[in-house]
Parts: sequence; structure tokens; C-alpha cells
Amino acid sequence: MVALLGACDRESAPSAGAPPAAPDGGRGRVVFLGTSLTAGFGLDQSQAYPALLQKKIDAAGLRFEAVNAGVSGETSAGARRRIDWLLRQPAAVLVIETGANDGLRGVDVDSMQANIQAIIDAARRQAPPPRVVLVGMRALPNYGFSYARRFREVYPALAEKNELPLVPFLLQGVAGVDQFNQSDMIHPSVAGQERVAETVWPVLEKVLRGEV
Repeated sequence: MVALLGACDRESAPSAGAPPAAPDGGRGRVVFLGTSLTAGFGLDQSQAYPALLQKKIDAAGLRFEAVNAGVSGETSAGARRRIDWLLRQPAAVLVIETGANDGLRGVDVDSMQANIQAIIDAARRQAPPPRVVLVGMRALPNYGFSYARRFREVYPALAEKNELPLVPFLLQGVAGVDQFNQSDMIHPSVAGQERVAETVWPVLEKVLRGEV
């Protein structure tokens, strides 16, 4: 069962390789830092994509434990404030999914980018540092197409700068599709969470196997 938690410069980037082993030889923690999209808002925790990825991890014979650290309504600033607390227990992999609520609130793009960079930097201060996976998000055009474009570009820019594996868009094939969303058309349905897991898994699997 998936665990649940409640509420750099290119030169310094760690080289690719297998995630660090758990100190006690047990399963390494894969911490999903995220918003309600990760928390599984409106659904049972077993239906959220981190739990679905746990099943894929187990089926692949990989010794990792998925930890759902999603918090509904959280912005990148909130994620930044709690990252040190989340990493008090060593993590093998940190999956960063944040920014959706920044986009809904029209938060300054540069501020969001700085917050995500600070989260990456905090992760790299852990010894040994976890492998970091960055998950991309997009903003609705409510605040103009220029804002939406700048918002979208933050994630590939940070991934390139920090040499991180990137999931280009968490809600690929889900956003705007009735059958994959709950009635609010914001939060994925059960079927939508399954599709999200399928989107994240190819990147995460390569990280867990030390292939990227």
C-alpha cells in the first residue's frame, strides 16, 4: 500500500545512475511532492496515481515505496516551505509536481520558477541526494497567452538547467476530456488518474532502473 504524508547549477548536478539505496537495505522512498492532482482529490487514496505507480513498481520487481505527499490547494511556495520536513526521512527519488495552483491564481512565473529551483536545491542538500523527477504543468489562458507560454516554458528550462528527467505534462490526454475528469473538470477521475500514471511511469521506471 502506498504510504501517505499529510499536510543549481549544471556543474553541480549529480550524474545519472540508480537512486541511492535505503539506509537499512529496505525499500527506497519515492516521494511525490504535489498538489490535489497527486493527493487524489475526490477519490480514495488507492485510486491516486502514486498508488497506481506503486502497483507498477511492484510488478516490475523494483524495491521502492511510493509516498504520496500531495496537498490540495498548495502552491509552489507552500511546497518550498515543507520540502525540508518531507526529506527528514531519506528519499531515493523526489517527484516534483507543483505549479497547478500557481497557474490558477496567476502567481508570478518568475516566483514560481524560483520556488521550484529552491525545492531542487533543497533535495540536493540531502546526503545522499535523491534522484529528482520534474513534472510539467500548464496554465489556462485566463491570464493571457503570454502568461500561459511563460508558465509552460518554466519546466523544460528547469529540467535542462538541472539535468533532470522531465514528464512534459502531467495531464497529457486528460486535461479538458470529460471522461477523464471529475465534474469540476479540474481533478482527474479514476480513469484520469490511471492515464496520469501511464504518463509518469515511463520516465519514473527509467529513473528507478538507473537508466537516465
